[in-house]
Amino acid sequence: MTIHRACCLSLFALFCACSSPVLGHGNVADQQNDRQEAAAKKPGSLKILLITNGCCHDYDFQTRSMQLALKNRGVEALWDVVNEGGTGTEAQIDFYKDPKWAEGYDVVIHNECFANTADPDYIRGITGPHHAGTGAVVIHCAMHTYRAATIDDWREFLGVTSRRHEHQSHYKVDVVAKDHPAMDGFPDGHMTAMDELYVIEKVWPNTQVLATSTSEKTGEAHPVFWTNLYGKARVFGTTYGHSNETFQDEAFLQALTQGTLWAAGRLPSP
Repeated sequence: MTIHRACCLSLFALFCACSSPVLGHGNVADQQNDRQEAAAKKPGSLKILLITNGCCHDYDFQTRSMQLALKNRGVEALWDVVNEGGTGTEAQIDFYKDPKWAEGYDVVIHNECFANTADPDYIRGITGPHHAGTGAVVIHCAMHTYRAATIDDWREFLGVTSRRHEHQSHYKVDVVAKDHPAMDGFPDGHMTAMDELYVIEKVWPNTQVLATSTSEKTGEAHPVFWTNLYGKARVFGTTYGHSNETFQDEAFLQALTQGTLWAAGRLPSP
């Protein structure tokens, strides 16, 4: 297990990471102490944990893009990045096995993609801290992570159920909750970068759909941005985020920034 303490960096310097030395598994207490010391020096900073890796995407690029997006929008953040599990569809990340894994963070961004991991105890070890109040942002393949599980805990946490996606295209985004702060600055009718449309089978009861896109195959509208209330936690989600081009789309990055701030409790609900 590897944690990188990262500052924001240029999207055009993808391999010049501005991160702290790698901290190995078994040093969780030391890692949390380091984070608390850093937070004490910057008390207004947003403390973000990013969990990323798995199948099918350029996670290093996406990580740096998110860091730069928040920096460019004036959000001061301290990032811990857990990039583990390999590039397959099944993994159990050791970091999650510490029951206090979410302690000290304002928000956790889930950008992982492990569809065939199905162990109920492992999954509930992830959803538990969120249900207790740790905010979250869930991106793209997080919706298909733990897809093989027979329990619904992760899907209830996400706020939507999805098991497949349609083809890549440029999709129009129709904003349906224009007063929500997560959509502040997002242009209604915006055409996405090349990305996948996820088929949403179920919208959970505590979910508020913020924006939809329409299937080019069926004509059915599917949520593409939303919020969810899971226990005491705020959750912001988007099914977009497949391509590097999406993570260069300023409208998408604006929504991701606003959604992160909302999930962290830095913006009010409408």
